[in-house]
Amino acid sequence: MKQPKKGILLVNLGTPDRPEKPDVQRYLNQFLMDGRVIDIPYLRRALLVRGIIVPFRTANSTKLYKAIWDDKTGSPLMYYSIRQQQMLQEALGDEYHVELAMRYQNPSIASALQNLKNLQLESIRIIPLFPQYASATTGSIIQEVMDVMRTWHTFPELSIVNDYYEDEQMAEVFAENGKRHNPDQYDHFLFSYHGLPVRQLADNEPSGKHNCEKSGCLHEINHANRLCYVAQCYATSRAIAKRLGIQEKDYTVCFQSRLGKTPWIQPYTSDVLKAQAESGNKKLLVFCPAFVADCLETIYEIGIEYDEEFRELGGEKVTMVESLNDDPKWVEVLRRLALNEKI
Repeated sequence: MKQPKKGILLVNLGTPDRPEKPDVQRYLNQFLMDGRVIDIPYLRRALLVRGIIVPFRTANSTKLYKAIWDDKTGSPLMYYSIRQQQMLQEALGDEYHVELAMRYQNPSIASALQNLKNLQLESIRIIPLFPQYASATTGSIIQEVMDVMRTWHTFPELSIVNDYYEDEQMAEVFAENGKRHNPDQYDHFLFSYHGLPVRQLADNEPSGKHNCEKSGCLHEINHANRLCYVAQCYATSRAIAKRLGIQEKDYTVCFQSRLGKTPWIQPYTSDVLKAQAESGNKKLLVFCPAFVADCLETIYEIGIEYDEEFRELGGEKVTMVESLNDDPKWVEVLRRLALNEKI
């Protein structure tokens, strides 16, 4: 096998090493102490995270991770991330070396970058496994990469994929996954994304006063909103809905996993479930296009918690559409992103 000349670094969010309390506690501490995830001053963040959130959430989070953990393959997020790495490596061939890292826990970004550095590559391309840009996800990955590489004396050519929220082939895979559930049997469709504090949207414009309503984020991508997480989420939803042949009135874009009392992006998925039940809709099909691999937020939060919640409200069924996982068409998207190719 010849020496690779170019490196690709895939980066996903992360997962505990095991579904045990010490591992979950380490993961939660690292994740929630990230200043881009909870963007308050360090001392307040430390008191909140280490003194309140982690001590109270570790036991329950451990129980949830155990519920989705597979005895053979372990964490679903890790399993599918490794599959994506392996399949992309095969698709790119010997000229490339594909590494996988997690923003939190293992394998770390620092260790993955060191592996790439040791190969004396001509270039490194970073692909965050988040279709839509957000400061707390892609932004955090970029910052960590820069923090690690700033100690290097020499640099290969470096490039970073910022987002790919409107990629046609990615939307097609989500749509195909949805079609397997016979969409005609459902009363309404949800596109549920990970949430963010509203204040994190402010810097999308130089004025620091970005306003989604004024910038048309719910309806189009334009110069004023092209970096807005909300605008990108709605754009992804439109792309998938178009391929499913569903009208705007038949679906709702919503946001899950809010934390604390500060305002987060709305509508909240839990509120949408209540509104749908009150309107008489009984069956909901839910897409999670912020996640390219199934994980706690999709398998448990959507597939189990929201299904139970909807039933208690009078509905019959919430069905989660599988993520991109190890679909060959999704790996083809990654291949194009790695080579900076357009369709």
